[in-house]
Amino acid sequence: MMMTTTAPVLVFMGVASTGKSTVAAMLAGRLGWSFEEGDDLHPEANVAKMAAGHALNDDDRWPWLDRIAEWIDERIAAGEPGIVTCSALKRSYRDVLRREGVTFVHFAGERELILERMLRRQGHFMPATLLDSQFATLEPLEDDERAIEIDIALTPQEQAAEVASRLRLHPDY
Repeated sequence: MMMTTTAPVLVFMGVASTGKSTVAAMLAGRLGWSFEEGDDLHPEANVAKMAAGHALNDDDRWPWLDRIAEWIDERIAAGEPGIVTCSALKRSYRDVLRREGVTFVHFAGERELILERMLRRQGHFMPATLLDSQFATLEPLEDDERAIEIDIALTPQEQAAEVASRLRLHPDY
């Protein structure tokens, strides 16, 4: 449940190919909220590194996380709700993004289903060979993090409805 005086900002998180972007865009459109595709905030060097099959390290991720945090801060300062996608795999990464009003929405599921989706996906820089490194990096959410988990086995429409229901979201939030 969202108990905050700040306009909500949702960070749709999880490993690659869980459907974060699809559901984020869908829900943001339904709610009339701002949406940012976190992958678009990666520095070009990060995209090139991943496209070449190399996992990002912490030093690669900090500037990207700072850009996402800036986007979140802009929404909060304007009093506008929003949804941004970001893998946010480690607690330390999530800590960069945590603020009053921020809720993490973790898209989680079986590795085999995620790999199947990743292999079907076209036009994305993230190769399937990096999936295991993403799972190795993923740290579970902790009790003090404001978060919910969404099952990726649901359809995108069901996932969007689940997020809205569990967080009691309405167009006027």
